[in-house]
Amino acid sequence: MSTTSLVATVIADDRPGLVQRLADVIAAHDGNWIESSMARLAGEFAGIVRIEAPSDRADALEAGLRALEADGIHTTLRRSDTARESHGQHARISIVCQDHAGIVHALSAALAERQVSITHLETEVFAGSMSGERMFRAELDVVLPVDLDTRALAETLEDLAGDLMAEIDFADIG
Repeated sequence: MSTTSLVATVIADDRPGLVQRLADVIAAHDGNWIESSMARLAGEFAGIVRIEAPSDRADALEAGLRALEADGIHTTLRRSDTARESHGQHARISIVCQDHAGIVHALSAALAERQVSITHLETEVFAGSMSGERMFRAELDVVLPVDLDTRALAETLEDLAGDLMAEIDFADIG
């Protein structure tokens, strides 16, 4: 039996039962919840989920997910090709510094320049333990191009750490 892979983004006013409502629709169409990332941000529930479903049920599943709009659950759907997943060496980058505008911009530009693909990004702003100042933290999982010199990337990140007055850790997790 062939399967279709869907990626759905979801956003709604946060309230109990949202994930269950989404799971109900997926289950009703014989879908399988493969992976997801969901969070509450500024009172909104936001998430992304990858679903696999029998190919002959994919259209009905998409229609069921779109029908959630009537409940205030906004979805965007895209059929995905799992064969397109990134190949290369996996690494993790962590950054901590005082919060200011432009941190993600500078970091993502440095990575894009070296053709590094960000596969997971998590950020937060928090109060520093000693000073109470706003601090910024980001954790990134990345895939490095096969031909990338990791020493050159490490040097780029060291230069960026100096520019941002940040602590940046780079670790191969391949």
